[in-house]
Amino acid sequence: MKSTRIIFVGGFLGAGKTTLLWDAARRLVKKNLQVGLITNDQAPELADTVLLSHQGLKVAEVSGSCFCCNFNGLTDAIQKVRTEAIADIILAEPVGSCTDLSATILQPLKQNRNRELVIAPLSVLADPARLLPILDGKTAELHIDAAYIFRKQLEESDIILITKADNLEKEVLESLIERTRKAFPFATVLSISALTGEGVDEWIEEVLKRTDTGLRITDVDYDIYAHGEAVLGWLNGTVQLKSETETDWDAFTSGFLTELGQRLDSAGYGVGHVKAILENKERYVIGNLTGKTSTLSVRSSAGLGTTAKLTINARVETSPENLDALVRETLEAFTHDRYDTRITAWRCLQPGRPNPTHRFTQVVSAS
Repeated sequence: MKSTRIIFVGGFLGAGKTTLLWDAARRLVKKNLQVGLITNDQAPELADTVLLSHQGLKVAEVSGSCFCCNFNGLTDAIQKVRTEAIADIILAEPVGSCTDLSATILQPLKQNRNRELVIAPLSVLADPARLLPILDGKTAELHIDAAYIFRKQLEESDIILITKADNLEKEVLESLIERTRKAFPFATVLSISALTGEGVDEWIEEVLKRTDTGLRITDVDYDIYAHGEAVLGWLNGTVQLKSETETDWDAFTSGFLTELGQRLDSAGYGVGHVKAILENKERYVIGNLTGKTSTLSVRSSAGLGTTAKLTINARVETSPENLDALVRETLEAFTHDRYDTRITAWRCLQPGRPNPTHRFTQVVSAS
């Protein structure tokens, strides 16, 4: 079988990883390349998998733990996508609260699978709204230990991708790029916009031609890392919706996430990421909260209909019990007397302590 290039796209919750993967996959297919994707989460019912599956691509999901704590699950997924999609390229998205990928993923892959895999540089996405405070020595409205995870992601990167560039004035973006280069001089720093497509082809060119990956192993305090993940409640749920009259599902999604965001704001809970995808047959709409309610963004369109499926993923700085109650109460309040709801999957948890399958202490040289 031919070799496959694997591109890991990391970064903190809400940085825009899935949006980039979707756009990159579309562009790579236009280059007549066979593309597969691997998603990762602490629990099943992942909105990212639902979204990417709508693109007609082969998607494998590693759920229940991060790539590093389920290395065998990752390699099984790689083999599955390579075989079933005959993939030239695999785009792989680790859990947004995961770091230490160089030691736990890249080095083991370089040592054990160098004949069948070509490993691209590790790309780490950074939302300017979080990156700028981190550069200023602040926590970006995250718990201090969650902010630690984000900084460690940046420290181990080969490429730092500043996302949402369309939200910044040219001078502000140029200054942010320069500051990032000074703070992380070992990384290539680029900027992209999923909305306009700016910079995406340049990034693709980088990860298709380069093989310098995992060039450093960072010093990670696993006690801080574990607590940084544990401060987040983690909810994945799927709900079937039915109404007696036609519903504007785009307005429903926007309204539900607005209501949920306002309740989270009122409770004072820090939002890592809240994502919802609503499917109406072949059509879908997806909404994201990456902070307070004002960060809400909604794209695509599910159109009108009487039935739909809603997949909710929420990572919020509160206990699983509090998050579970708040999301259920919001769903009940928003749908009461107007929609029949049936929960088909629902899991709320607190991530366990990271326990990687492998952790290398030295960089594996390129073969």
